[in-house]
Amino acid sequence: MEILLIELLVIQLIATNLFSRFEVETPALKRIGKWVMINGIAVALYYWINEWALIFPIVALIPGTIYHFRWCKKNGIDPLKATPRKKYYSLRGWKWEG
Repeated sequence: MEILLIELLVIQLIATNLFSRFEVETPALKRIGKWVMINGIAVALYYWINEWALIFPIVALIPGTIYHFRWCKKNGIDPLKATPRKKYYSLRGWKWEG
């Protein structure tokens, strides 16, 4: 179980660091809820399939990352930098104050 929890923490740190610029205006509770759900599923899977649950968080991020890159490219947004910012804010329905 300790390895699973360490893996979840590392994945959260990396994903939050890489994608934080895309979640600037997203409410904190929504961001926290997303991670609670991922962690909860992984921990529940651990009791069912033991160490194989370590694969779930990584596999779960793959479709989301693919969708993210496709959505960004389709809408003319850089998928790594979230630029142009004004256009990105507009697409997300956020108020631009820049």
